[in-house]
Amino acid sequence: MSKNIQATSIPEYFETVLAKVVAQAAPVQSGLSRLAVAYSGGLDSTVLLHVAARYAAARGITLFAFHVHHGISANADNWLAHCTEQAAARGVVFDSRRVALRDSDKNGVEEAARIARYAALGAMCLEHQVPLLLTAHHLDDQAETVLLQLLRGSGAAGLSGMDTWNAAPDLLGHADLLMARPLLKMSRAALERYAVEEKLDCVDDESNHDPHYARNALRQQVMPLLAQYFAGFQERFSRSAGHMQSTQRLLVELAAQDLAVCADGDCIDLEPLRRLSGERIDNLLRYWFGLHGLRMPSSAWLSEMRQQLLAAKADAQLCVTHPDCHIRRHRNRVFLTPCDDIDRSEVMPRAFRWSGETELRFAEFGGVLHFEPAEQGVDAGWLRQQSLQIQYRSGGERIKLAFNRPTKSLKHHYQAFDIPAWERESLPLVGSGKQILFATGIGFDCHSLATGPGPHIGLRWQADPLLLRKRVVG
Repeated sequence: MSKNIQATSIPEYFETVLAKVVAQAAPVQSGLSRLAVAYSGGLDSTVLLHVAARYAAARGITLFAFHVHHGISANADNWLAHCTEQAAARGVVFDSRRVALRDSDKNGVEEAARIARYAALGAMCLEHQVPLLLTAHHLDDQAETVLLQLLRGSGAAGLSGMDTWNAAPDLLGHADLLMARPLLKMSRAALERYAVEEKLDCVDDESNHDPHYARNALRQQVMPLLAQYFAGFQERFSRSAGHMQSTQRLLVELAAQDLAVCADGDCIDLEPLRRLSGERIDNLLRYWFGLHGLRMPSSAWLSEMRQQLLAAKADAQLCVTHPDCHIRRHRNRVFLTPCDDIDRSEVMPRAFRWSGETELRFAEFGGVLHFEPAEQGVDAGWLRQQSLQIQYRSGGERIKLAFNRPTKSLKHHYQAFDIPAWERESLPLVGSGKQILFATGIGFDCHSLATGPGPHIGLRWQADPLLLRKRVVG
């Protein structure tokens, strides 16, 4: 560690870091009145709870200790009891959550436990209205993270390691929650010395000694060897992570500029995209995926997808499958579309009546049908009397948009309105008997439009992916 940090006590360093976090983080700028510690009962989080309790007591801040019971270890109940007692002894508000893990694979359990732990911590933050969660990650954790990502072949984003503070909506479940690591520049050895000096009571998780877990293998077998030949390597790894963070910020800035040039609404225009280098295209696509909360693909997968997008014929119905979505190309544009895995041929027509509602939800069709006042629409009184039904197209349907225009097939109208082929199958029709009244994406059949005075009602379909997802999952 550097001399200036060695000369600084852990409580003073904690206070310095937290002051910077509070000063920079918008959700807590108005004043921090509640603070939480992720408390497992182990040495690291026990040190964190100890210094945080002193910090909070001196400033009138309500401190919470949040514990997650994974149920993996036979000692989990004892750890919960220990954490409850320690929090009470320090006058800290305590809460806990039990999570169940299903994955039987070793590495799978490790990742599943991490995801479940942060989700539970985020839920407790929201319940207790705590805007800032503190975790006990330290300098050695940072070095392990960087080395793990290096061994996995990660790019700048992975090698950036952990930030001193950041928002983590994917983990904590809410964009307004912040997570800070006020011990990130302190070594584990320093934390151990502090725990001995303060006579802190900690638990020992036996899973931390299991070399089947990649991080434990590094910690027990690789890191001691590095320390033997490269003293102070942890701090140099941390500096490298800082350099990668700067690099990643520049890449994000460049990607945002490129996306501003290439974006066409919610999709990407291939013409300006073609003028970028392959590296910039991949950087833009990663940024685009990140904006939509999609998992980052491998470099090989991304390169293959780029080749397909750019090389396909103009009229090709290209679809590249991603675990979280489909990437499609239509008329020189690239779209992200949901993976719903719905066989719409099995969705039967649903009869309904309109009784003046402003909207009706149809979960099996994945959306909401809105009924709105309109200058051009159907007569409200007439619509109330109709036996209506909503359905997907089955083939051969035709619609006439105006009396001075011929009746055309839905396929013709979809093409004329530039509706991509994959969207057409998910656009419902509203009819009365055998007559189509309204086709989503196209409009009303002219025979159903009112010619007299109002009130007139217009229809509007709004897709709701959450409704469809509930149907798929449920």
